[in-house]
Amino acid sequence: MSTAPGTETRSSAPHAADSHDLIRVHGARVNNLKDVSIEIPKRRLTVFTGVSGSGKSSLVFSTIAAESQRLINETYSAFVQGFMPTLARPEVDVLDGLTTAIIVDQQRMGSDPRSTVGTATDANAMLRILFSRLGQPHIGSPQAFSFNVPTVRASGAITVERGAHKAEKATFTRIGGMCTRCEGRGSVTDLDLAQLYDDSKSLAEGAFTIPGWKSDSFWTVRTYAESGFVDPNKPIRDYTEKELHDFLYREPVKVKVDGVNLTYEGLIPKIQKSFLSKDREAMQPHIRAFVDRAVTFTTCPECEGTRLSPEARSSRIKGVNIADACAMQISDLAGWIGGLDEPSVAPLLAALRHTLDSFVEIGLGYLSLDRPSGTLSGGEAQRVKMIRHLGSALTDVTYVFDEPTIGLHPHDIQRMNDLLLRLRDKGNTVLVVEHKPEAIVIADHVVDIGPGAGTAGGTICFEGTVEGLRASGTVTGRHLDDRAALKETVRTPKGALEIRGADRHNLRNVDVDIPLGVLCVVTGVAGSGKSSLIHGSIPAGAGVVSVDQSPIRGSRRSNPATYTGLLDPIRKAFAKANGVKPALFSANSEGACPTCNGAGVIYMDLGMMAGVSTTCEECEGKRFHASVLEHRLGGRDISEVLAMSVTEAREFFGAGEARTPAAHAVLGRLADVGLGYLSLGQPLTTLSGGERQRLKLATHMADKGGVYVLDEPTTGLHLADVEQLLGLLDRLVESGTSVIVIEHHQAVMAHADWIIDLGPGAGHDGGLVVFEGTPADLVAARSTLTGEHLAAYVGA
Repeated sequence: MSTAPGTETRSSAPHAADSHDLIRVHGARVNNLKDVSIEIPKRRLTVFTGVSGSGKSSLVFSTIAAESQRLINETYSAFVQGFMPTLARPEVDVLDGLTTAIIVDQQRMGSDPRSTVGTATDANAMLRILFSRLGQPHIGSPQAFSFNVPTVRASGAITVERGAHKAEKATFTRIGGMCTRCEGRGSVTDLDLAQLYDDSKSLAEGAFTIPGWKSDSFWTVRTYAESGFVDPNKPIRDYTEKELHDFLYREPVKVKVDGVNLTYEGLIPKIQKSFLSKDREAMQPHIRAFVDRAVTFTTCPECEGTRLSPEARSSRIKGVNIADACAMQISDLAGWIGGLDEPSVAPLLAALRHTLDSFVEIGLGYLSLDRPSGTLSGGEAQRVKMIRHLGSALTDVTYVFDEPTIGLHPHDIQRMNDLLLRLRDKGNTVLVVEHKPEAIVIADHVVDIGPGAGTAGGTICFEGTVEGLRASGTVTGRHLDDRAALKETVRTPKGALEIRGADRHNLRNVDVDIPLGVLCVVTGVAGSGKSSLIHGSIPAGAGVVSVDQSPIRGSRRSNPATYTGLLDPIRKAFAKANGVKPALFSANSEGACPTCNGAGVIYMDLGMMAGVSTTCEECEGKRFHASVLEHRLGGRDISEVLAMSVTEAREFFGAGEARTPAAHAVLGRLADVGLGYLSLGQPLTTLSGGERQRLKLATHMADKGGVYVLDEPTTGLHLADVEQLLGLLDRLVESGTSVIVIEHHQAVMAHADWIIDLGPGAGHDGGLVVFEGTPADLVAARSTLTGEHLAAYVGA
């Protein structure tokens, strides 16, 4: 076969398609980025470093990943785009060489009571098919094993329009696996009627004890009193059986009160609709306290918490039903699935085995498939999301990770590094925002953003190799090889918090004394039982202030000043100085600019195109009515105060005409946790994960309690900030507070006065105290995984 002349010459030249090996960003100005231009190599592992709040997430997530997703959405028709979230184009001049971005972030999974680890990863779907094929007795299709599908039965006449119309009798049955009592939730709610009303009083005497239901003029109360179903002047305990049934359970019915048509409904369904259908976290504090008092959640007595109908639990494979399989630790379930040899479902078994092995490989083998997804920590949720991508056949994709080592023991970080490198070696671009040195050192390319946080950051300080970073003199470069030393002397405890027989989750009847008056660190591999011991076993009345990892909720109207309660004393100070109402100085109340309603920007919804936000022309983004800005305190108006950083505001409210001790105290706490650079009016939606955690810590520092429990306070903290955190912990202890920290960071372990190490493994391999003592003793003994890693860290 002859070849065309010159073929050899042409093939030796590089192909034009191979020249696109860079992601180019020019002129990025999202959040605090200052006209950033950068070129990121494709098919490499690039790690972005820098202090918390320096602009890493703004560049990686809000610019590169956001534009990639927006461009993918634009490939759909306008009709389809109308059903998708509209994404605005990031503020950037040029973005070139983008590939499809898959974002694996720290967002908690939804806390829907029906969502479990199994449903979130499709492992349940495969198990349902397996049981519908192999389960004995055979009870139906995969839906018969789903706790989200109710059984439906119907019968009646149907008309088939074929030739002569003829009515036919038909019956229809769809077998579902949902438990009828709890409707697939696994728990049932009981209302404590004593918390709803005082049965010794009549409605006219104000029997209701529900928040907001005290007044007789309130429509809800009047609806009950004047409905005609009950006697408003008779004590509730004297109601007849019919009256009590109508009062508590009556179906909705129209009634006339003062000539107005209103809907009357029994008290229990009314409470369930008005209180229990809402997210508990979004409730006002007094409403949440009422719900916690009035409602008890108990395991469903019919399905025993499995969520499944008796029929679904009756079908078994080798003596195991689907509820047993979902309750098994995933590492055990993988072994059980591996022992099934059934050629008719071989491909399904292989796929299921691969998914379960991925859990084990990623360090989540200690979970079970029936674990509610809302109970996973941020790090666990991120790793569960990764499972979808581990076996993916896609290549040339950009994977974007937000601190994938969060919540991981040093022992597990190596495993995570191997996964990131494997994704890269398949031909993908891997972008990682990270603080841990163990994860930074595996990078092919490092981008350091800084030099400071907030307005002091947003520029590229260094680009290059890890060795180059070490020699660069940047904040990250200087601190990369920092190692906290073991304390020479440790504090003496002033008593102990006794925990006896702790058996929550995987704890195995643990007895431990947590020393008080010192810095006590609780550590152990992920899933060893740390949170179960501390959050689940410490008595609630022990004066404990707990700062956990639950996310801060807040809209773009929320900011550090509103979240911390700082705005209240500031408003009162302005009102007192000017002789007007405090409400004038709230952008969410009377003082709001009428054009933008106090948002500072005007949002234009352009249908299926990305919405546009423009600064309000009336108030120029200041959010307040012009007349409000004429009122001053210490020479500044309220918008100028909200534009100040915490450090500036602390000086401003510390002395002179503007001296406000209440505001100064809150600002002092914000500065103590390293948030001095934040501006008071910065929307909470623009804060990074680490900044939100520290904002929450600053707020809780005002709580009066003798014991502080902190859950991984180093989350999202740069190496340089960890030093400041250790100083803060020391100050808390020296002020007479006992501090208990759940932590994996070796610097915090080395700095502790006392360490409690749980293990030896995760899940049912953990749940025991494997070491109690000082960090020096732990290093000397090297008897546990933590001891080995801490010894290596301090160079012992």
